[in-house]
Amino acid sequence: MDGIQTILKFLINRKTAIGYSFMALLTVGSERLFSLVAFKCPCSNENFIYGLVFLFAPACVLLVIGYFMNSRMWKLFTGCCLNPRKIFPKRNSCHFFYVFGQITLNVLIAPVMWLSVALLNGTFYECAMSGLKYPGFLNTLCNNKSVRCWEELNKVACGKTTMSSSESEELKLTLQAQSQVLGWCIIVTTALLSLLTTCCARCQSKISHLQMKFWRIYIEKEREQLEQLFQLYATKLSERNLMSFFENKEPDAFPMPTFRAWEDASQLYSFNSSEQHYSTLHRLVEDGKKDISEERETMLDFVDGREIV
Repeated sequence: MDGIQTILKFLINRKTAIGYSFMALLTVGSERLFSLVAFKCPCSNENFIYGLVFLFAPACVLLVIGYFMNSRMWKLFTGCCLNPRKIFPKRNSCHFFYVFGQITLNVLIAPVMWLSVALLNGTFYECAMSGLKYPGFLNTLCNNKSVRCWEELNKVACGKTTMSSSESEELKLTLQAQSQVLGWCIIVTTALLSLLTTCCARCQSKISHLQMKFWRIYIEKEREQLEQLFQLYATKLSERNLMSFFENKEPDAFPMPTFRAWEDASQLYSFNSSEQHYSTLHRLVEDGKKDISEERETMLDFVDGREIV
């Protein structure tokens, strides 16, 4: 039993890394499936558009899905049309772009993975660039090649060209090499940017490493218990209403948060160095549901975005 608990604890503590690993495997599998089943390079003047669609369309879909599935996204935008001050508070109007930038960085992980894997494979890039008619690109690619290279480059990806097999294979390898170089450039650039943003965020942190660790544990526990209480109170309220309806009697009093309390508890959290509040709900409870000040010192929103910590 202790061994199982140890394994479960290890998996829970490493769930972010496990999630990213699973996402990477899913991306690789999806890319291979697209390449083998759906992708058929037309080997015509449509090569460029066709290849780019398969290269960037799935990345755009993953980006949109990422925004849809990000809870901070909806926490930020819910009700903003009726209350613009929610996302553009007085004296802190840039906070919206700061939070939205954090959301975007987290959402970009899946699209960048797709682009990297697709470019490392080289199939989509090879098809797309074989249909590019830009003279500068053709001069570079067809240098020291026969005239047919200019005329039949779009057929290289399908192996239907009348060029010699060695020349055709050389062109394919060149396009695949370019694709893989671009893929590695994206991977290295993304890794360096992630390191720099994390270092900058940690350097500007107003709390210690131990307090940050406590903060993350607290937020996880608060989320778990909040979900449980949602289920509990929703069940109790539905039971009360149903009993009142079927028994034809007045419902019992049922205490619930006010509309303003729900609104205040749904705000994104901003850290204030003068107070030790670890979430919006914690601050709301400690302040006795008073008006939440709009003048807050903002830092990493660990409360709503653990991925960037």
